[in-house]
Amino acid sequence: MMESRATLAHHVNKYHNERVVPRKAKVSQTVQDVGSIVASILKEVQRREPRFLGALNETEGRVEGLEVISPSEYQVVLCLNHTGVFTFNEERSIPGCAMLKLSDGRKRSMSLWIEFITASGYLSARKVRSRFLSLVAQVLGKLNYGSMVTLDRDTTEVKLRIRDSIVVRVIPAFKCSALWPNSAHHWPDPGTSWPPVSKIAEVKAIGFNLLSKDCVVTNEMNSSSESDAWMMSFAEAEDRLLECASGCRRRCLSILKTLRDRHLDFSGSPLNNYHMKMLLLYECEKHPGDLEWNTSSIGDRLKLVSCLRCHRLPHYFLPGVDLFATSATPSLDEAARKVWCLTRQIITNSKSFDHL
Repeated sequence: MMESRATLAHHVNKYHNERVVPRKAKVSQTVQDVGSIVASILKEVQRREPRFLGALNETEGRVEGLEVISPSEYQVVLCLNHTGVFTFNEERSIPGCAMLKLSDGRKRSMSLWIEFITASGYLSARKVRSRFLSLVAQVLGKLNYGSMVTLDRDTTEVKLRIRDSIVVRVIPAFKCSALWPNSAHHWPDPGTSWPPVSKIAEVKAIGFNLLSKDCVVTNEMNSSSESDAWMMSFAEAEDRLLECASGCRRRCLSILKTLRDRHLDFSGSPLNNYHMKMLLLYECEKHPGDLEWNTSSIGDRLKLVSCLRCHRLPHYFLPGVDLFATSATPSLDEAARKVWCLTRQIITNSKSFDHL
C-alpha cells in the first residue's frame, strides 16, 4: 500500500512538472498580452468618458481584475465609482443578482449616473452596459488594431476577440466592500472546520462585486427586471479563501484545471476553470484536514462527476444559483462520462498520469 502511494505521488509530481507548470507559464504569458491590449482600450475609454474610470494593475505577475476562465477565455472586471448614493436590494431581483436603488433623500440629479436610472429609481445594468459597449466600439474604430482585435456583436456585453483565438469579456462593475448578501447568509457551514475562523471575517469584509452581465431569467415573475439587475460575483473572496488553503489544495486545483484543458475542453463543454474552483472549495469544506490533501487523494477530489450526473452545481456562496442552469443536458452527460473515465484511470492505475 505504501509503495503504491509512493508510486502515485511520483507520477503526480511528474505530471505537475511536465504538464501543469508549462500550462501555467503559457497562461501567464497570455494574461500579460491580454492585459496590455485591454489596458490600452480602457485608457482611451476613460479619456472619452471619465465615469468609466478603471485600470488593470499588475501585482506579482498577476493582473488585478483579470480572471482566467479557460486558456482561450478571459474576463476583466472594471470597477466603477458609484459615489455612495445607491443601496443594495436583493429582494426584487432574480437569484444571484441584485438591484441598485437610488438612496432615499437623494436627488436623482445628484447622481453621477443620472441617465442610467430607471423611473423606479434603480440603476440599470443594461443601460450602463449599453453605454460601455458603445464607447468600446468607438475606441476600437480609432485604435489601429485592425483584425487583431474585434468586437463580437452576438451579445450585449463587451466581448473582444483577440487574434481570432482568445475571447475577453470586459464587465463594468460596482464593488460592495464590507457587505454580505442575505442569499449567502448560510456561509460558512457550521458543520465544518474550514475555513479557519480567522479567515471568515476577512473574507466577508472583502464583500463582493455587482457585475453588469446578461442575467438568466429563472421565472416569469422577475423577467421584467432582469435587464436592470446586477450579477453578484465573489471572485476576490474566493481567491482570498484559496490563499489560506494548503499547498496541496492549490496544487490539486492546478491539476484539475490542466485535466480540464487537456481532456474536457470538447465542443460545447459545460466546464471551465470556475467550476474547478467551486469544486475545490466544496472539497475543502468536506475534507478540512491537511492529511486528506496529499498526492494520493487526487482521484478522490474529482467529485465533479456527481454534480454532472445530477445536472446541478450550486454556487459555493449562493446555493440558490445553479452554475449548470444554462448547460445542455447532452453536454453534461458527455462531460460526466469523460470525468468518470478520468477518475477511474487515476484511482485504479497510478501510472495513468503519464498519458493524461
